[in-house]
Amino acid sequence: FLARQDLAQAQVDALAENATKIITDNGGKIAKTETWGLRNIAYRIAKNRKAHYVALDFEAPAPVVAELERQTQINEDVIRYLTIKVDAHEQGPSAMMRRGDRDKRRDDERGERGDRGDRDRGDRNGRGRGRDDFDL
Repeated sequence: FLARQDLAQAQVDALAENATKIITDNGGKIAKTETWGLRNIAYRIAKNRKAHYVALDFEAPAPVVAELERQTQINEDVIRYLTIKVDAHEQGPSAMMRRGDRDKRRDDERGERGDRGDRDRGDRNGRGRGRDDFDL
C-alpha cells in the first residue's frame, strides 16, 4: 500500500503492524513485510506527490483479504493499495530492496564524487578563446 507523505515512519510502521494483525488474527500468515520508504509517485494522488511504500506478502483465505481491503479503504492514511494473487512468494528481498542495496554499494565503491578528482584536465589556456578574450 501507499501511505500519505506527511506521516512519520513510526506511523507507517503502525499501519503495517495493523495490517499484519488483521491477517494473523483471522487465520492468515505473513511471509514478508518490506518498507520501501518515502518515494516519488508517478502522478498526484489526493494532493500527494510522494508516498511511503509498504509491501506485504501473505497467505490468507478470501474473507481475510476482503477484511484487509475493507479496513484499508476506511483508513485515511492509506492513499492507494493493490492486492495481487500469486502462485508462489518471491524468496529473499524484492527487486526494490535489491536495487537499494545495489545503489548503496555502488555509491560506496565510487566515493563521494565518483572519484573524479584524480582526472587531469590538462592545460586549458591553449584550447581557444573565450568570449571575453576577443578584441573589439
